[in-house]
Order: sequence, then structure tokens, then C-alpha cells
Amino acid sequence: MMQAALEGAREIGFTIISMTISLVAVFIPVLFLGGIVGRLLREFAVTISIAVLISGFISLTLTPMLCSRFLRHDSHAKHGWLYNWSEGIFQGLLRLYERTLRFTLRHRLATLTLNIGLAMVTVYLFAEVPKGFLPPEDIGTIFGGTEAAEDTSFKEMVRLQQEAAAVILKNPNIETMVTGVGGFGASNSGFLFMRLKDRSQRPPAADVMQQLRKQVAGIPGVNVFLRIPPLITIGGQQQRSLYQVSLQDVDTAALYQWAPKLEAKLKTLPDLQDVSSDLRLGSPRLTVNINRDRALAAGVTPEAIANTLFSAYGNRQVSTINTASNEYFVILEVLPEYQTDPNALGLLYVRSNTGKLVPLSAVTDAVPGVAPLSVNHYGQLPAVNISFNLRPGAALGDAVTLVENATREIELPPTMNFQFQGTAQAFQDSVRGLTILLIIAILVIYLVLGVLYESFIHPITILSGIPSAGLGALLTLMLFNLELSLYGFVGLILLIGIVKKNAIMMIDFAVHAQREDAKSAYDAIFQGCLQRFRPIMMTTMAALLGTLPIAVGVGAGADSRKPLGLAVVGGLLVSQVLTLYLTPVVYLYLEELKAKFARRKKSNKRHPEVTEPVMTR
Repeated sequence: MMQAALEGAREIGFTIISMTISLVAVFIPVLFLGGIVGRLLREFAVTISIAVLISGFISLTLTPMLCSRFLRHDSHAKHGWLYNWSEGIFQGLLRLYERTLRFTLRHRLATLTLNIGLAMVTVYLFAEVPKGFLPPEDIGTIFGGTEAAEDTSFKEMVRLQQEAAAVILKNPNIETMVTGVGGFGASNSGFLFMRLKDRSQRPPAADVMQQLRKQVAGIPGVNVFLRIPPLITIGGQQQRSLYQVSLQDVDTAALYQWAPKLEAKLKTLPDLQDVSSDLRLGSPRLTVNINRDRALAAGVTPEAIANTLFSAYGNRQVSTINTASNEYFVILEVLPEYQTDPNALGLLYVRSNTGKLVPLSAVTDAVPGVAPLSVNHYGQLPAVNISFNLRPGAALGDAVTLVENATREIELPPTMNFQFQGTAQAFQDSVRGLTILLIIAILVIYLVLGVLYESFIHPITILSGIPSAGLGALLTLMLFNLELSLYGFVGLILLIGIVKKNAIMMIDFAVHAQREDAKSAYDAIFQGCLQRFRPIMMTTMAALLGTLPIAVGVGAGADSRKPLGLAVVGGLLVSQVLTLYLTPVVYLYLEELKAKFARRKKSNKRHPEVTEPVMTR
């Protein structure tokens, strides 16, 4: 057994080295990926790379040693029913594969044409599959925002907030709730934080949120916006909805003119809901203009008028009452019934320099009007932020495309800047970055395999199975109605590293058989497919069973990780079937092409071109 272990390790040594180094090479571009995606995936790439390197080292050292010590070969030993049953199934699969492989190699052109067609379908599906960023995860919480009319007082807003809270608490899936008034920087808004019951006692959080939307829609005088808070908050400003777009312009008049048009357009889009903006131009304002001449004649200064108004309507602390257990701040203000009546200004008096009380109306003029509730800025420019949520079943990628089309339809002025904020902006960057990452990963693997095999052709054969893996992954995601999220992209990256191991096992055996045993390309690859069929099936089943719990979705946070597991499982299943037949076909075509070039090169050396000298005068 010692000699058998040495020969076995020698036979598969280069195969293990090729698989290990090429798998680590997949994650090299991830280490240089910038932005939020790079920060999220960097630790994952380092962990996988180190684990793969250690696994490869153990496979070349510890595993052969254990085989030499513990494995025993006895041709007369009797096996149990499980071994006989599984070995019978495997031998049947091997015989079926041998017959179908011969048929495939007799129809190589049809097989190659089919693979080219599947590659084109993969590219089409990659462009059409719904794309997302970080899928929402059910962590048992729902966040909400409330908003009333601009002229709503604080006291009235408290009443509306309590009414909304009472309606929400009637839902049997709500365990506790915290509310507050004054959220988002305005007195006419508030916030709601709901803690749901245990997952086993309620439906998913997304279904509970849809129930609550219907229940709070009938509350008069207040709008309620609900969203599931993400695990990672990426940039942007705190808004009522999850996704944001921003309009910026130095001209506030043009900004306030076009922002409501864009908001109205977004409300008509089918994939969006809870569309709202932070632009509030109808807030009532009472401007107190000082009549300088009359104030000077009465001996009243502007400072005295300002102090009088602050004492009446501000939060002037005039005293502190200390008790044995607490302290209380004494706030000076007019009675509540006078705080909402503009005519109450005529009842105020201001003290002049001579000590006399002068009616405030005698030295000022009150002019009613409207003004923005707040003026927001982004990047030192006035900005209006429009936020939105996605309807159930809508993908973020489709929503981003619809919003971009809407901005082009309303034809914004060229001086106005439009851009996504927060999660939507990170999604745009990630789609571009991850697509480039996939391309660079394939190029890096090609270079690494080219160095290992000292060939420009064999890496192409090894990488020919990647489109089939992508096809299986995308079809599986679409079958289960899931988006190609960040976790799905991670699954595609893993597939690039895993799928090529089938081809490496076949190609390594075939190349060795051609070089050492002088076999033809057909005999070498045919024998390599049959000899490596068992390890190919074993490694694929191990990868499938290891990824299956993620695909099924077991445990906390399983919903967000499910696209990763399904992408890997679907890609392995499809690529396992296709690469068993495609790889030998591509290998034979490329070997024929290499032989043709070699014959042409040899012919040119034997018969060099003879050129007649040109006589010049």
C-alpha cells in the first residue's frame, strides 16, 4: 500500500496543484475590488483562498500517508449490501457514460454548435435576469415613518402618531413598538419601530409589512411609510423609504419646479411604492416685519421684539425646581390656545427703553405666507431627495432602469444633476464592478493555467465549461424567482473555480497519455474521461451536498444566502452533465487545430519561400 500511495500521489499531484492554484486565482481580483462590495467580499476571498491552499497541501501530504497506513486491498473480501448497491449504480452510470460519450464524439460538430448556442443563451439570461444588491433579511423588525401636512402642530402630530400606533398594535404579529414625533428633522413627521413575534409564530416580515400597509392606509391626516431595515446601511440620508434619488441644482427655483414633476412621474411606475420627497413648500410662515420708524418713536429696539417673541413661542428656561428625587425645568410660553392663532400676536406687549409696555402690533406688521419646511443640501448644493420602496416581486435592477427612463422622459434641464444615493447607488456600482470582476477572474485563470500547462490551448479547453455553469446558475435563480444579488454573484465566482476541476482531471490525464504513452488525442481523452469519471462524480457530489443546506435555506439569515446556494447547486448540476461531453469535444478540435498549425510550420521550414533579387540601377 505504501507503493500504491506514492504512485497515486505522483499521478494526481499535478492535477491537485492545478486545481488549487487556479481556484485561488479566482479570488485574486476580489482582493483589489474597491467600494462597499470590496469591503464585504475581501474577508471571504482571503478565508477561501487560505482554506484551499491548506486543503491542497494536505491532499499532497497527509492524505497519501493515511492511505498507506489504513487502506487495505483484499480481492477476496466480501462487501456489504450498501457497497454492492452503490457500486452497481456507479458501474451502470459508467457504462451509460461510455456509450453516450462514443456517440457524442461521433457527432462533435453538433455538440460544439449546441455549446455555442448555450453560451449565447447564458449571455442573454445574464442581461435579462432580475438583479439586486443585498436581499432583505427577516430579522424580526419593521421600521416606519409618518408624515402629516406642513401646518400640523406638534400636539396634533402626537395625536395622529398615537392613532397610527393603535392601528398597528392591533396586528397580531406585532410584539412591541416604539414611536416618536419629530423624526426626519420636522415637527410634522414621526417614526415607528416595530418588533415582530418569533418567526415560528408569524408569516415572513414582508407579508406582515404588506398587511400593515393596508391597515394604516385608512388613517386620515397622516401617511405611513414602512420598510424592512437593511442589515447594512450604505450612504445616503435617513429617509422614509429604502432607496433614494437626488436632484441638485444651484437654482433653487428650477429645483423646486422640477422635483415635484419627477416625484409625480415616479409614482406612476409599477415597480415602486411609498414614493415621497423631502421637499415641502407649503409650510405656513408668519413673517413679523418691524416698522423701524414707529419702533424708534416708541423706544422699542429689534432686540426687545425678538426677546418678546422668544419668550412667548420659544423654549426659554426661566427657572429650575429641585425636589428630593428630581428636578424640573420651568419653561416660559403663552397658553396653548394662543400658540396656533396668528391674531394672538396683537395681544403681546413689548417693553420700551422707558419701561412702558407697547403693543407689539403697534411697531410690527405680521405678513402670512408659505416657505419650505427645510432646505436640504448634498455636496454643498441645494438638493431634493426622493425616496421609494419596491413592490413585492420587483427587482432593484428593473426599478433603477425605470427611474432612469423616467428622468429622460421628463427632460430635466442640463444644469440639473440627477443621481442615486445610498443602496441604489451602491447597486449601480456593484453591477459594473462585479461584471468586470467575472471577466478579470476568467482572464487570471487563463493566465495561471497557461503557465501551468505551458500551453495557450489547454486553458481554453478547461474554461469551455464555464458558460454551462452560468446557464445552470441563472436558470435556477429564475426558476425559484430570485434575484441575482450580491450573494448570487459570489456563487458565480465560486462556480468559475469549482467547475473547471472536471476539465482539469480529464485534460491532465490526456496530456500525460499523449506525451508519455504516445497515444492519439482521441484515445487519450476517451480513456481520460473514463478513468477520471469516478473522482469527477465524487468531487461534484461532495460540493453539491456541502452547498445544499445553503440552497435549502436552513437557519437564521437563510433567505439572504439562498441565492448563493441555489446558484452553485444549479450550476454544478448543469455543468456536470455538459462538461462530461463538451470537454473532450473541445479538446479534440483544439488538438486538431494545433496539429494543423504544426504541419504548416514544418512545411514552411522544409520549403522556404525563394524570392528573386530585384535589380536596381
